[in-house]
Amino acid sequence: MTARGVAAIPPGIEWGVSWRALRGERESGDLHIVAPLTGGALVGAVDGLGHGPSAADAARIAVEVLHAHAHEPVLRLVEKCHEALRRTRGAVLTLASIDGAARTITWTAVGNVQGAWFSANRVRPGREVVNARSGVVGYQLPPLRAATIPIATGDTLVFATDGISEAFINNMPTDCGPQEAADGILRRFGKDSDDALVLVVRWLGLS
Repeated sequence: MTARGVAAIPPGIEWGVSWRALRGERESGDLHIVAPLTGGALVGAVDGLGHGPSAADAARIAVEVLHAHAHEPVLRLVEKCHEALRRTRGAVLTLASIDGAARTITWTAVGNVQGAWFSANRVRPGREVVNARSGVVGYQLPPLRAATIPIATGDTLVFATDGISEAFINNMPTDCGPQEAADGILRRFGKDSDDALVLVVRWLGLS
């Protein structure tokens, strides 16, 4: 298991990411994005189709596009990625734009990158899963939809590629930091049949 350390931290969040490439591959086709926005962040995960260098190239191009245009609406970002990936094998992804001032998350997904939100409210715990649209960014883009949900201090977002079993959603650790949570999910629910990545983002609120 390899964990990527936390780099620049956008305002109002803490995050951790853990990943591993398919055995025998030198690089992973699963990448993440954590980009600062005014009062928030653009976060998500990208999975280049398949594995190996071609998958990694597709994911890398998508992440570069997302960083360059992070301030734009999530649906527009998917469209930009679609144009940039037309000559690649394509990718699937889930993106969420956190707006700290509005206390909302706006998210969208194409393909099978899982996205889940977990409430920090112990009295009325909540959980929501992103509604993904079938398709491949760069090849066959479905009609896009975005959903907006409220966010409160302490809430957690988790993004997991298909190298992670969906069972993690029912076994999400809530009593540890994001990096520890990401490492634990990869260790417990990572598959040996594909690249795997878990990104955990916790909203701390704006001071």
